[in-house]
Amino acid sequence: MHQKRNIQIIEWEDLDKRKFYSFGVFMTMTIRATVYPATLIRTRLQVQRGQSLYNGTFDAFFKILRAEGVRGLYRGFMVNTLTLISGQAYITTYELVRKYVSQYSEDNTVKSLVAGGAASLVAQSITVPIDVVSQQLMMQGQGEHLTRFRLNSNTEQGKPKKVFGQTRNIMAQIFAADGFRGFYRGYVASLLTYIPNSAVWWPFYHFYAEQLSQLAPSDCPHLILQATAGPLAAATASTVTNPMDVVRARVQVEGRTSVMETFRQLIKEEGAWGLTKGLSARIISSTPTAIVMVVGYETLKKLSLRPELVDSRHW
Repeated sequence: MHQKRNIQIIEWEDLDKRKFYSFGVFMTMTIRATVYPATLIRTRLQVQRGQSLYNGTFDAFFKILRAEGVRGLYRGFMVNTLTLISGQAYITTYELVRKYVSQYSEDNTVKSLVAGGAASLVAQSITVPIDVVSQQLMMQGQGEHLTRFRLNSNTEQGKPKKVFGQTRNIMAQIFAADGFRGFYRGYVASLLTYIPNSAVWWPFYHFYAEQLSQLAPSDCPHLILQATAGPLAAATASTVTNPMDVVRARVQVEGRTSVMETFRQLIKEEGAWGLTKGLSARIISSTPTAIVMVVGYETLKKLSLRPELVDSRHW
């Protein structure tokens, strides 16, 4: 049953698409740069055996900072910026599928769940090859013994003459070892991780925002409620999907081919506790990500409203 909403949702047909995409690239880049160190730490925590290298999120942060400097926290960042393409594809798919599903159902939970899953499917098809390369770069330095590929010493220690010299080095090694398929290693695991994550995040985001709107004073800005709902939804989605995220990271970094075999080995070696590895780092990274993303995305949509609709939305 369709429920009356206190927070108006800006839909696809309400937007000036030129403004939407122009502002969207800047927003996505800002978010990536803000949370990348936490993403790198999460990857290293998930791939390590037990606590062989780091004892937790903060221990990893300080060890990397001491041993590799600030640059160590941004290993692989440049190639990861190519995910700007998948970010725009995600946003577009989400909004278009929402619009399509609205022809059959006005239930916002249904629209959000279907659109979130579809958007993740499209985005992951673009993102996985970028992730495979960037994760190998993330593991260089203190974590290089945990991965199959290592940078050549002259590329690692000297200043590479070619643009993206380290990236080319890793890509050449991946292609030589696994061919083109190597760039899609862990694709199934990624879909099993991120489609549920996205499908869960959007419905919970709108759910939490609505619940908060019932508790907050009537004059409370909607953006504050949305900025609070975002991290709550992110923590919920991260907790639900973290076990598959651990498996995905190991498949991609260690060069495994079987999702189920990786899962069974993880349980055998580290028990159920192994399924929570990197969860704190994931929640820590998802909290500011969700706040920045929600504030940025809702602001982006507000700034991108068609001129005749600007005064019709309560902010």
